[in-house]
Amino acid sequence: MNSRMMRLFAAVAVLVVGWWLLPAPAAAFGSAWSVLPPVLAIFLALWARQVVASLFLGVWLGTTMLAGDPGRGFLRLVDTNLREALTDPDHVSILLFSMLLGGMVAVMSRSGGTAGVVGRLEPLATTPRRSQIVTWLMGVAIFFDDYSNTLVVGHAMRPVTDRHRVSREKLAFLVDSTAAPVACVAVVSTWVGYQVSVLGDALQANGADLNPFSVFLASVPAAFYPFAALALTFSVAVSRRDMGPMLKAERRAAAGVLLADQSRPLADFDTTALEPEPETPRRWFNAALPVLSVVVVMLVGLWVTGRASLEADGAAAAGLAEVIGASDPFTVLLWGSLVGLTMAIVLAIGQGLLTLEESMDAMVAGFRSMLIAVVVLTLAWSLGRVCTDLGTADWLTEAVGPHVPVVLLPGLVFVVAAAVSFSTGTSWGTMAILTPLAVPLILRAAPESGPLLSVTVSAILGGSVFGDHCSPISDTTVMSSMASSCDHVDHVRTQLPYALLAAGAALVLGYVPSCVFGLSLWVTLPLTIAGVVAVFMLLSSPVDDHDDS
Repeated sequence: MNSRMMRLFAAVAVLVVGWWLLPAPAAAFGSAWSVLPPVLAIFLALWARQVVASLFLGVWLGTTMLAGDPGRGFLRLVDTNLREALTDPDHVSILLFSMLLGGMVAVMSRSGGTAGVVGRLEPLATTPRRSQIVTWLMGVAIFFDDYSNTLVVGHAMRPVTDRHRVSREKLAFLVDSTAAPVACVAVVSTWVGYQVSVLGDALQANGADLNPFSVFLASVPAAFYPFAALALTFSVAVSRRDMGPMLKAERRAAAGVLLADQSRPLADFDTTALEPEPETPRRWFNAALPVLSVVVVMLVGLWVTGRASLEADGAAAAGLAEVIGASDPFTVLLWGSLVGLTMAIVLAIGQGLLTLEESMDAMVAGFRSMLIAVVVLTLAWSLGRVCTDLGTADWLTEAVGPHVPVVLLPGLVFVVAAAVSFSTGTSWGTMAILTPLAVPLILRAAPESGPLLSVTVSAILGGSVFGDHCSPISDTTVMSSMASSCDHVDHVRTQLPYALLAAGAALVLGYVPSCVFGLSLWVTLPLTIAGVVAVFMLLSSPVDDHDDS
């Protein structure tokens, strides 16, 4: 164990024992103490580059604060937090989806399908710049769900970006920044139903006779952060410029080193055991058809489960957006990944490329490649539960105070939502917490101001997305690292400056001018996009490729 990790354990031991000596552990609930576990886990992960150990220690500290002593907290960590994280049906669905998709990717690679796709994409992605643009376009095209977006795009584009010496950190950034940002503003996505449901409950509880879906639609032009993130990501791809740690990573990759020396990818698909035999034909459809089957099954499944849900509730005929919003995305994820894996195996065996035994070996190797990601996801969910039990989000929300001028409320809501989602690693949880608190404030302070309500709703969604796609304890951040076969800490460190830049532009050029100075959203949204691109161009430097054009 290196000296840095020894100091890490010593620091946490002091914190745990120190908390044990306090007379009233329950005093931590809803107080400033409640933010200590996530802050500690995030800090230690970035500092010590030990994600699993840092998350484990953060959860242990939280359970100690809840239980009253380190021993009981240690036992509660496994018999309550970890167990319940693994018995939550939605969590199990995500883990199964990831494992099945990992098996599918392994079989595709072993049968030569992945190499065939790389060959087919070469005419489109002939340079580092073009490979990044294709990745961005694929991320925007798969707009209906952030999980499927992250895993499908990451797995599909990793061999292409590797060939053109694009760093794994850059791939993870492109994948992550086109997942939640596009899903939260797409009218047809798995996010819409949840967002509209939470908003509808808040409006109904406060006697507001407003259509929640209409309010959501009105908030889309005020989605400053998601649009700023998408525009910034596209600018990075097109300009072939970068800043901060990402610039260093890209220059390293341009020299032929895709991963840093100390990197530990969350998933490893580079093992020679998954390479096709030299005589195996590289047929692109052996990878394209399984991936396409995942997408098609998911789209059909979203429609089927959405219609069934509406019919069970006795709802009248609804449009596509309402049907998708009422769907069961977690069940559909399982359907899609199972069909995709089956398709990959059938194609490989049917063409005589692999035997049944070889297909099973490749599939199991794919499962094994996901093990670290499964551990990190489980610990991240456990830390989220600890934050819920400690009332971390409640304290962050109440810290805003009740005496905020109404014109400053949307910007402040955005900041609080960003802090809550970053600390807890959940965007949907942040929406559920802040919507019932922020909506009544607007309705009471400015009952006739529909635009202000829409901007506040967008602030909740935008701030929630910020934390979702840059917090190291967010599931989509973990899945982006996993799909890109990137070191998780490296992904967070390289992406964070871009996320902060987009968040700053959204606040300064979006929410403040719109609410304080009353500028039209059709002015402030282009201003935000132009501003974030301009600042990026000023702060960035070219990667200096020798083979780009």
